[in-house]
Amino acid sequence: MSPMRRDERRDASSRRGRPRRRVIPLWRSRSALIGAVVLAIVAIGGGLWWVWQARYPHYLAETVNRTMVEAAADLGFRVDEVFVVGRHHTSKEAILEALGVERGAPIFILDLDDARQRILTLPWVRSASIERLLPDTLVVRIVERQPVALWQRDHDFSVIDEDGAVIATDNVGDFNHLMVVVGDDAPVHALALIEMLHAEPDLDAMVKAAVRIGSRRWDVYLAGGIDVRLPADEPLDAWRRLAAYQKRHHLFERGVRSLDLRLNDRIVIGPGAEDPGIEGVGGDDA
Repeated sequence: MSPMRRDERRDASSRRGRPRRRVIPLWRSRSALIGAVVLAIVAIGGGLWWVWQARYPHYLAETVNRTMVEAAADLGFRVDEVFVVGRHHTSKEAILEALGVERGAPIFILDLDDARQRILTLPWVRSASIERLLPDTLVVRIVERQPVALWQRDHDFSVIDEDGAVIATDNVGDFNHLMVVVGDDAPVHALALIEMLHAEPDLDAMVKAAVRIGSRRWDVYLAGGIDVRLPADEPLDAWRRLAAYQKRHHLFERGVRSLDLRLNDRIVIGPGAEDPGIEGVGGDDA
């Protein structure tokens, strides 16, 4: 017998007494278990995501909310009164329409923030708040815009507020006591002009209209057809200088029709300016 055969028999006999190595199935291995756990987590997460995307939580919340609102309404929590505070130019009908709730509706069905945003779209309304006075009352508080001037464009007039926003185009005759301003950019500069004119009350009482010239300066028209040409720079100083001249020399009683204040050391008296086409509102001449 060859030596190699004797060695093979010796090795085989030595293995007979040893315990056989245990073979673990692939599905019970550590890596397989980890993979299974990961797959389960992904599956569960995907299921939750699908449920969320299907809006089941939102639907459930809406259902519960609707049930509670209806139950509260059955107990008397319904809209019976709506009080509006701060209204002068805005009609109550417009506010009720924007509020979007009718008498007898469940008081909790109204989304206060949405209703407030709708009320803010009304032309005269600057700010608004809404509150519930349980069990059956809504209180709407508004702050309206303040009209400061009439803006003339061709033959049309609009009421504008301190920001230059148009707040009314109908029934503007009710505001014929306001100064008329003319010019494309006149509305956004009107408040600054008005505040400057107030610095001299005697002159201010005579102001009827103002025309924006070249988007830089104003021509102011006083009662009696007097045209006052203000400079682009330091118009307040020129306005104060005119007030002082009037007190001292009584310029307006001398039939003056044009006063040019664009030179800072003198007042140039001349013929009247070209008619800018300013019209009266409600029958009063501007």
